[in-house]
Amino acid sequence: MDSIRQNKVNKLLLKELSELFRAESRNLFGGAFITVTVVRVTPDLGLAKVYLSIMGNNSKTALKTIEEKNKDIRRRVGNALGKQLRVIPELHFYIDDSLDYAMKIEELLKK
Repeated sequence: MDSIRQNKVNKLLLKELSELFRAESRNLFGGAFITVTVVRVTPDLGLAKVYLSIMGNNSKTALKTIEEKNKDIRRRVGNALGKQLRVIPELHFYIDDSLDYAMKIEELLKK
């Protein structure tokens, strides 16, 4: 179970990363539509697992591009949240496949 502090940091990072991906998707990520679905921060606030839903582009190449620009993304988040967080967590990005899984279950239930 997450602490209150973890939940607050999760929401802050989710909001800031969503805004960053919305504003910079055309310039940095080849126009892919990227949605931040979930952010989970470890109890020591040192690591954040960011789950992304990627549409409009090959998700593997978009994720690779995001991982290559990880330092720049973290720096931008740090500039935006520098007054609210002492240390910006290290960001690890993952593809959120829960929607694909739900669609697969839906198809199986229709049979």
